[in-house]
Amino acid sequence: MRVLVVGSGGREHALTWALRRDGDVTVFCAPGNPGISQVAECIPCDPLDLEALAGRASRLNADLTIVGPEAPLAAGVVDVFAARGLKVFGPTRAAAGLEGSKVFMKQLCARYEIPTAPFRVFDDDSAAAAYVRQAERPLVIKADGLAAGKGVVVAGTPAEGVAAVEAMMTRRRFGDAGARVVVEDVLLGEEVSVFAICDGVHLVPLIVARDYKRVGDGDRGPNTGGMGAIAPWPHMSEGTLDRIVDTILAPALWAMAEEGRPYRGVLYAGIMLTPDGPQVLEFNVRFGDPEAQVLLALLETGLIEVADAVLAGRVDRLALRWRSGSAVCVVLCAEGYPERPRAGDAITGLDRAASEPHTLVFHAGTAVKDGQVVTAGGRILNLVGIGDTLDVARRRAYRAADAIAFDGKTLRRDIGAPTAALRGNAGGTTRTDITKA
Repeated sequence: MRVLVVGSGGREHALTWALRRDGDVTVFCAPGNPGISQVAECIPCDPLDLEALAGRASRLNADLTIVGPEAPLAAGVVDVFAARGLKVFGPTRAAAGLEGSKVFMKQLCARYEIPTAPFRVFDDDSAAAAYVRQAERPLVIKADGLAAGKGVVVAGTPAEGVAAVEAMMTRRRFGDAGARVVVEDVLLGEEVSVFAICDGVHLVPLIVARDYKRVGDGDRGPNTGGMGAIAPWPHMSEGTLDRIVDTILAPALWAMAEEGRPYRGVLYAGIMLTPDGPQVLEFNVRFGDPEAQVLLALLETGLIEVADAVLAGRVDRLALRWRSGSAVCVVLCAEGYPERPRAGDAITGLDRAASEPHTLVFHAGTAVKDGQVVTAGGRILNLVGIGDTLDVARRRAYRAADAIAFDGKTLRRDIGAPTAALRGNAGGTTRTDITKA
């Protein structure tokens, strides 16, 4: 079996690592990173050059391609591969609009009565600023398009909200992604990440994870692509997960089919558990990053088996197997992340971290310069600890994180720590058939 993974971050390192456990599998990654090169052959190819990517997959005789990041999915990589008769795991361009446009996502929820925060859509910066300025409550401002997980601002005051509107719409901090914005009410509760494997008709949820989006301890500071994650989330009851499936995931799968955009692949729902029940904050169309790192560390079912079930339309017969215990991922970032991360700092301690028992080291933003691994992005490394309990997994992840050194190393110290704080909206064995939803 020959498998191509598309992407270059920590999620893709976790995917290639998981695929290597599947047995007789040769793994390629485009473009990959120094850590991925230890478990797969890296192919120098731009993930957004879709025709070139498909050509590489064809020349590699890839039996399957798994797409990691959202940008190639939103650009239509699955459509390009399918047109060439290549097997690829992920949603089509039309289905990827569920993440590619927050306006589409919110309007879909409104049409199909999927619980989400009340919202308004603006394509004029003056009108958006006027609405935010007169509001007497906290609001969330979201850029419509893809912004690498950073296009969301929770504004506690009108001044903060107006500043966010001006940054997104007037100054175009995120380019055309900020041409429209969604302004929604703040939801309070506990935020969790719920993933499901979907074949267009059926879905199977994964164990529930939680990620940590804010840059600082105690959920302070700006949003990031993710500073850490845990799985399973220890407070999720079976009844609550069933409710999320019945009121959010299954209706979304049904809605996408009704819209002529059948959804196949991994569906990721950011869920706020509010006093009024679960509400959806956002949908993403791929494995989360860093949630993938903890989920794949615990998933015993092979990724090829999962992809085959989706492509064959038999997710209703997919029985996921999980390792007992917990996994914790701690993300090490460069100084200045998320605004202006510094690059080029030498990294030491990688071998020492990798030698820690029940620990995985995934590269996210690294490069090699003069034979030395150096920082080359915002999120640099992901340290995953696995243990029989969340506390044990957490200690292992932080022990590995402390073994690594580079100038300006930044991390949160509260990933997986007990908390009872309410949070605002920044951002498994049950099967469901949408024909029964």
